Amino acid sequence: MEDLKDVFISPLPDSPYVKPFRFNYTQNGKQKSWDLLEVHDSVAIVVFNITRKVMVFVKQFRPAIYYNCISPEDRKSTTIDTSKYPASLGIALEMCAGIIDKDKSVEHIAQEEVLEECGYSVPLSGLHRITSYRSGVGVQGALQTFFYCEVTDAMKTEQGGGVDDELIEVVEKTIPEIEEMVNSPGPIPSPPSCLFALMWFLYNKADKFRKCM
Repeated sequence: MEDLKDVFISPLPDSPYVKPFRFNYTQNGKQKSWDLLEVHDSVAIVVFNITRKVMVFVKQFRPAIYYNCISPEDRKSTTIDTSKYPASLGIALEMCAGIIDKDKSVEHIAQEEVLEECGYSVPLSGLHRITSYRSGVGVQGALQTFFYCEVTDAMKTEQGGGVDDELIEVVEKTIPEIEEMVNSPGPIPSPPSCLFALMWFLYNKADKFRKCM
């Protein structure tokens, strides 16, 4: 995952994932414009293993995080110096998640993501839809649907780690480790949606499992 080389920045060609455009409008009699990105909606799933009382995370390299760790001056270089900017700068710890790019229900897509990324086979009845919210409201505002599921060691039927060329590592954290994480002064290498999900879990579910520990 951290074997990173040949890093360079180039113009964006046509992309099936990100479509930049300018949104023009008149508000209160004044003409305005805003540069936006069209992206896919997505799902995110909090996966808690009740056999060992641990939260299941995914760890992966995120180019957006890595890019924003590079100084504006060094971004102009032909090639990014990976000894100065190691891959570890771009490693994120997140909830299991995935984009909605198939003609399937959000429940089925969430089920697939839990199996592909974390290796757990979860029945649809075991996926509890918690809420949905808008992400990246400054530039894209896509809808993310948040699920919660409880798994056991017996439900681990696959290795996990993603599909195709995905490089994902499954990471587990105890409830005290989660509490330490959300109370960290940062910067925390996790998106706001992940931190929201963890706070939801700590508020709504954690006490039940603390009594069993």
